[in-house]
Amino acid sequence: MTVHLPFTIPQSNLPGRPAPLATDNAPGQEKARRVAELLEATFISEMLKSAGFGAQENSFSGSAGEDQFASFHRDAIARKIAAGGGIGLAEQIVRHIAKEADNDQ
Repeated sequence: MTVHLPFTIPQSNLPGRPAPLATDNAPGQEKARRVAELLEATFISEMLKSAGFGAQENSFSGSAGEDQFASFHRDAIARKIAAGGGIGLAEQIVRHIAKEADNDQ
């Protein structure tokens, strides 16, 4: 089923989604950095989940959608952590990609 809306939502205005890159003038380094940052955010989100971040145990917990909404919150927190420098995983990935690119040339 396809839903047609009378308006469009620019992809760059969606929360947590990076602005699209212009393919003709964007260096590969910037693309690699964005992808590495997204990977780091995903890793951080999973680590927060394992640590129990967002789990509530009180008289208001236990609803059917609680886990889904907790994951949105964890993902948003993880993206902010990664954007602020994170745990250094994205930087290591970018360095490795750059090193491999230099070796290929």
